[in-house]
Order: sequence, then structure tokens, then C-alpha cells
Amino acid sequence: MIDWNIDGQEMANCNCNFGCPCQFGVLPTGGSCQAVAVFNITKGHYGDVSLDGLRAAGVYYWPGPIHEGNGQYQLIIGDSASIEQKAALEAIMSGKDTEEMATMWYVFNATSPTQHPTLSAPIELDWDIDSRVGNAKVGGIFDIAVAPIPNIVSGEPHRISIQLTDSFEFRQAEMASGTSNTKGGVIDLSFEATHAHIAKLNLTGQGVV
Repeated sequence: MIDWNIDGQEMANCNCNFGCPCQFGVLPTGGSCQAVAVFNITKGHYGDVSLDGLRAAGVYYWPGPIHEGNGQYQLIIGDSASIEQKAALEAIMSGKDTEEMATMWYVFNATSPTQHPTLSAPIELDWDIDSRVGNAKVGGIFDIAVAPIPNIVSGEPHRISIQLTDSFEFRQAEMASGTSNTKGGVIDLSFEATHAHIAKLNLTGQGVV
């Protein structure tokens, strides 16, 4: 198994209520599970291939809860990646060289019999974990805009984070409200003011560090 590590950040938006029922072992809000996510790699490697400064994204769809399977996904690798770097990120994000159930990418792959061809596109992003504000544009494929969850009475920013001691994705994430629209690729999704989170990532083939 090839050794790899990724340090960076993730911003994700799905179709469920704020907080994401998956984090609490609850079935998805509307029955299906749909999501887009963007990954910014500050530092990383796959064997001797450097992943420093790369970006990637994914569009995901399951007709029911993720664990019931029958899903599909499409990966997008930032267009600054070399051929070797693209192959390395594809391997990691397809669950290869990863212990069983150790990362979200392993789980996504194991529950998705349909993996659409990986795309290459410019990925622009600007986000701040502490303020829960951000946006990302995955060239011609999808956009995400994230803002704080509004207080139900005052409308003022409401701050909440989730901390997981046993996770295949992150240790702690800031909860937010997200709006996304896909404009290209194979999977069509659209969310408005649904669950989003911004989190720091530190992943290896053995799981979350």
C-alpha cells in the first residue's frame, strides 16, 4: 500500500438540514443523500508525488442513506495538477491505498457502483473557517456559497461546531448554511440554505490523524 498524507481544508454542502443527520447516525432529511465538496491541500504526498498546493472537488449522489449504497460520484481535479498528481489524487479519492472504512473517500467509493470519469477544471476558493463564510467555484461544474447559520429569532450569526472523536473525515468542523448549484458534469444538484461545513483535514491511508 502506497503511503500518503493530506493536510488541508474541506468545504462541503449537502441537501440535509443544518448539522447533517449523518453526523448523529440519523437518516438523511429528505431520504436521499446529495453533496458537493471542495478540498484545498496545503501539504501532502502520495508516495514520492507531492500534492502541495493542489485542489480537488467531488459531486456525490445516493438515492437513500449512504450506507445503503447505489451511489454515484464524479471527481474534479484542479487544472494545475500534473498527470502524476492527478493520478495520485484520483487514487486517494477513489479509496485506493486506504484501510477499510478509514476515510470518507473509501466509504464513498465502496457505496458507489457508478464512478463517472474524472474532470479537470480550475478551482477558485475563498473561505474562513472561524467566520463560517466562504465560496468556491469549480470551473463550469458547480459553485458553493457558505454563510453562518442564522439565529431563528434574531437572524444574527449562530455558531456551532461538531467534534468527533471517531471519524473518517474530520475531528472538528464549523457548521454553516450553504447554497450550491451544479452547472456541468454528469450529476445535477441544487441546494439552498442547507447543511454546510468547513473543516480542517489531516488524513492518511490509516484514517484521520
